[in-house]
Amino acid sequence: MSAERERPIRIVRRSVPDSHMQTGAWPTALPKVLTRIHAARGSSSFSEAMPKLDVMPHFSLLKDIDPAVSLLQTAIQEDRHIVVTADFDCDGATACAVAMRGLRLLGAKHLSYAVPDRAIHGYGLTPALVDELRPMRPDLIVTVDHGIACFDGVRAAKNAGWQVLVTDHHLPGDRLPCADAIVNPNQPDDVFPSKALAGVGVMFYVLLALRSRMALPSVELTALLDLVAIGTVADMVRLDPLNRALVQAGLNRIRAGKVHAGIAAIAAVAGRDLSSLTSADIGFSIAPRINAAGRLEDMRVGIECLMADSRAVAEQLAGTLDVINRERRDLQQAMIASGDVLAERAHDEDALVLCLQDADWHAGVIGLVASKLKDKTHRPVVAFAPSGNDDDMLRGSARSIPGFHMRDALAWVDAKNPGMIERFGGHAMAAGLSLPVAHFDEFNRAMQSVGQVWLTPSILEAFIESDGPLTPQEMSAGTAVALRDGGVWGQAYPEPQFDDVFEVLESRWLKEKHLRMKVRKDGCVFSAIQFNAPQRETGERVRLVYQLVLDDWRGGDAVQLMVRHRQPA
Repeated sequence: MSAERERPIRIVRRSVPDSHMQTGAWPTALPKVLTRIHAARGSSSFSEAMPKLDVMPHFSLLKDIDPAVSLLQTAIQEDRHIVVTADFDCDGATACAVAMRGLRLLGAKHLSYAVPDRAIHGYGLTPALVDELRPMRPDLIVTVDHGIACFDGVRAAKNAGWQVLVTDHHLPGDRLPCADAIVNPNQPDDVFPSKALAGVGVMFYVLLALRSRMALPSVELTALLDLVAIGTVADMVRLDPLNRALVQAGLNRIRAGKVHAGIAAIAAVAGRDLSSLTSADIGFSIAPRINAAGRLEDMRVGIECLMADSRAVAEQLAGTLDVINRERRDLQQAMIASGDVLAERAHDEDALVLCLQDADWHAGVIGLVASKLKDKTHRPVVAFAPSGNDDDMLRGSARSIPGFHMRDALAWVDAKNPGMIERFGGHAMAAGLSLPVAHFDEFNRAMQSVGQVWLTPSILEAFIESDGPLTPQEMSAGTAVALRDGGVWGQAYPEPQFDDVFEVLESRWLKEKHLRMKVRKDGCVFSAIQFNAPQRETGERVRLVYQLVLDDWRGGDAVQLMVRHRQPA
């Protein structure tokens, strides 16, 4: 969007409940700023802010966990052929690697995996994928990170004489597939307390239950936690206490060097130090390289990298992923440029929900485009590209804003217009769908109707949250390290960021898109940088929303402000 069309953004400072700051609930050695940050995110004690694995909910609370592990136990003991089918994103890839590695640790010998090609098979376990699996002669299909909406594919697998175990975390619709067992904390009547597990987390729980059933306590499933952490962060699921415990445990293993060769190799090509890896590093450097394979090429490249035990093999595959990721970035940049034009046009038409399509877009990248345009416009966005395997079909990826439940919106449209959408699924903030090209205009009108009812002025007001100002004493390298290492930050437990007014001493543009500044506050001078900054003038005084980070270029105790938003003071 052009600078003229940028929406004003309100800075909202997070409130800190007094009840969450009780003395005794937090270690006295913990910096006060960190206590305040955790309390503002709903944690009332250090143990709640930084949960351990020993407080994980028990796997027995998952509905269908007993029949699920019975299927797996019988298949292992009778040497049946287990075929894991994976989704083609990072959560699906890590879930597949966890399933393959974990089942082998628990004794499975006849084990294979398959990943659909989005252009040939479509999403998930489809009849087309079932046909391709027939020569493999599976006995048991185990879906990871998909399956809850794969009605036709599960039925085709059952008709072929195979058993099917669905493990998934996506929200179910009004009906469930005819699988032999379904493990999904979001299915009806499931009392498992955490509904935010990623697909990889669900599969990890299945393995915990299977290990217990098979009485193999010596099998170290904790060795899989680096993979669980990567997939959980990558899928941007809500980092509730369980997910924070899983991610923290995985990060601890990674930082200690107890990491699979593939993750180490991907971190190396991304220029990330394993000893200080953070959840942000996973989200911005590790996950995109794995995801790129499923977006543009074949996710088997990503899975094979995660499955590699040889350092040399892992490094070769990580190099391939890095090349694919660079191609993805170039393609994404071009698609966003054309998306800006389409978004401008939709804005002129007073669209509340931006439904955009372009015949030149790539179906593997539309989710990224939808996310970027959503951030720019503060509007729900549904981006469509040709499906790749059917000229009459569009593949859609939707991203939403707080207050507008995207999957529920699609369900409403589907209920009001039966047959318009071929299939859909997802969550509150993200969803996917298939739509006939001929139905696009009708779909757009239907989504505008939903928007007119659901999108209130308060929802449409763009805002950015802040943890308030830092004192001069807090703006130090010690604070930057404490913030980096003092929490598992991510979806629904966001990274700490602060706001204040600064005097601008210097400013200059880098590559015509990044803004480097030297700013002063209370007599202290700081380096600040804003990547992909809006092209607007910076006055003598500016209000910045920023993250306090170590300045890797200057080294030592130097810190810099990573600017997330700036506006006139």
